[in-house]
Amino acid sequence: MNVVQMPKMIWSFSEGWDDLIRVHPSVTRLFALLVLPLSLLPPAMIYYAGARYGDVFVPGVSPDQWHTAAGIFFIAELLTVPLMAWLIHLVCKMNNVATDYHACFTLGALAPIPLWLSSLVLFVPNLFVAAVVGGLALLSSVGLIYHGVYALFHLREDIQALQMATVIAAVGLFMWLLLMQIVLIH
Repeated sequence: MNVVQMPKMIWSFSEGWDDLIRVHPSVTRLFALLVLPLSLLPPAMIYYAGARYGDVFVPGVSPDQWHTAAGIFFIAELLTVPLMAWLIHLVCKMNNVATDYHACFTLGALAPIPLWLSSLVLFVPNLFVAAVVGGLALLSSVGLIYHGVYALFHLREDIQALQMATVIAAVGLFMWLLLMQIVLIH
């Protein structure tokens, strides 16, 4: 998979997706080379921002609390991707879409990439900028989910793809909000 094609995958049903389907990286490879390194970004940025200017985001939280939250967040992220793949598989079964766990894991691993990358905005100590970038990342993830459902599950009906993508995006948003809550609780 070519990383340069990732932005195109947000807007296209074929660009990038066709190559990904052709290459067919294993679940282990996706986890080791994509999920693990990219899921390190948000905790690292939480650790960094919390130590330097954590009061900008949540007043009164000590750097030690930010560091603890970063560690818990990392573990939760690693658990969330396989959980999302399982939930995506359930959505497929409920919609009578024959697919395997591999395709579901692929979508579950690709969808959060914009969210993981958006954590780099924490280099800027500004809550408004972080919120705007986070919102754009969320929209990009929804685009990846919609186009990924269509491409990875070989759907040809826009309505079915949209319905499935809506359910998957809603579950993904709920999971992301739970992860954000982990940061805010600690």
